[in-house]
Amino acid sequence: MRRVLVRVVVDAAIVAAVLFIAARTLVWPRAWILVGTLLVVRTVSAIAVFRTNPALLRERAAVLMHQHQPAIDRALLLAFMGTAFVVLPAVAALDARRWHFLPSPSLAVSILGLALFVLGWTIIGVALRANRFAVTVVRHQVEREHSVIDTGVYGVIRHPMYAGNPLVNVGLGLWLGSYAAALFAVIPLALLLLRVGIEERFLLRELPGYRDYTRRVRYRLLPGIW
Repeated sequence: MRRVLVRVVVDAAIVAAVLFIAARTLVWPRAWILVGTLLVVRTVSAIAVFRTNPALLRERAAVLMHQHQPAIDRALLLAFMGTAFVVLPAVAALDARRWHFLPSPSLAVSILGLALFVLGWTIIGVALRANRFAVTVVRHQVEREHSVIDTGVYGVIRHPMYAGNPLVNVGLGLWLGSYAAALFAVIPLALLLLRVGIEERFLLRELPGYRDYTRRVRYRLLPGIW
């Protein structure tokens, strides 16, 4: 559990560093609230998930790349992580504190953004708790007797963990006062959609029962839409 919590703190520290370096100030209450919220939500989620899937969290805390991971997935994962958790916070800080490309969101919209940020991380945590195979990389986990998970949120959409990420990204931009950053979230979303397509093809080819699962659960990210 210690390694998992260290990873949570390190991730939050990276986001904080990006925000305050780009803003060129530590006097930014909303950024501190965002980082504090990130720490609290992810810590609570980690504790809840660790109780049911400790091996999953240990791997997610230690492994970003895997030797059996398709090369295209490595590239997309790095691009997504970079744009979602480094570039997007930097854009939010630069725009909110210096650029002001667009008018700032109202207080109500900003609060909605913080709520979306929390909701996104909560959805990710619920998905991790439901799916013991939800590792960071796309691979067939033979050593864990990889099988299809179709209960809980996985009975509603096929990629609930990915569904939480756009909420996190858009919510971050809105809370920090930048419509430009919220719009920038379309870039990591596009990378995420590409990754969903690659993961789907991989699972259809490698994971027994996944094709039947796609017939039972039709939607990937948005129920009734896609």
